[in-house]
Amino acid sequence: MSGLVTGDAVVLGLQPARLPSRALAVLIDLVVVWAAFVLITLGLAVATASLDEAAVMAVSVVSFLLVLVGAPIAVETLSHGRSLGKMALGLRVVRDDGGPIRFRHALVRGAMGVVEILMTFGVVACIASLVSERGRRLGDVFAGTLVVRERIPAARNAFVPPPPPWLVGRFAGLDLSAVPEGMWLEIRQYLTRARELDPAVGRRLAERLADEMVTLTGAPPPPGVPADAYVAGVMAERQAREARRAFSGAAVATAASAAVLPPAVAPPAVASEVVPPAVLPPAVAPPVAGGSATGFAPPA
Repeated sequence: MSGLVTGDAVVLGLQPARLPSRALAVLIDLVVVWAAFVLITLGLAVATASLDEAAVMAVSVVSFLLVLVGAPIAVETLSHGRSLGKMALGLRVVRDDGGPIRFRHALVRGAMGVVEILMTFGVVACIASLVSERGRRLGDVFAGTLVVRERIPAARNAFVPPPPPWLVGRFAGLDLSAVPEGMWLEIRQYLTRARELDPAVGRRLAERLADEMVTLTGAPPPPGVPADAYVAGVMAERQAREARRAFSGAAVATAASAAVLPPAVAPPAVASEVVPPAVLPPAVAPPVAGGSATGFAPPA
């Protein structure tokens, strides 16, 4: 795990991506980008056949900048640091403090990528990644970013402490659809390390997370609920919803499989079951204490 430190002096347990996985992700991105560039170039060559040489050169330069430089920057900005290659390998670009990147971070990484990846065929990026302790290339150093692994085995995830008992079920009506996965990851990391933090630092971080959660959900916390308890209660509500969704999905699958079973699997009926209830003698009904019948048929 990396000793990644946030602005509130909180150490995050993020695992930096190393050169092999990053190189494979870049290779996937380059294949997709170059394929798109070739197709666009062929289309522009046909469309600009009647133009002069200077106009064709200007169109070629613009298409090169838009496809090979602008497209990766736009994808990383809109996806908050996940290009196609990074999605395939479970990687993400984050800031030095663990937060999501913005346009300026993607712009610096893309501009430096032209020099250290495209112009030098990745040699400069490989050398910088090997020298860096956290596997960062020059674009990451200048942009203040880091490529981390999102897919970490479950055994490495620490236990999330439960919220106070008096908060259980208080956030059942909260809309959590607008909360991104990165926010849940940050809350989980805070909750698993809350006891290790300085009280003042932990309080500031809890207040910041609570303010962001209120902004995303549009609902303020209940009066008198501390920020750390509010964050823990919201995380517990999300886990409870995921558990209910998983159990309901399993129940639906079980019911669907039972509905398609062939009739042959049903146990054969005994002779007494085919007799109409009207002709059964009264002695068939099992007696209960006090002499009244239960009303339930005896087991076959």
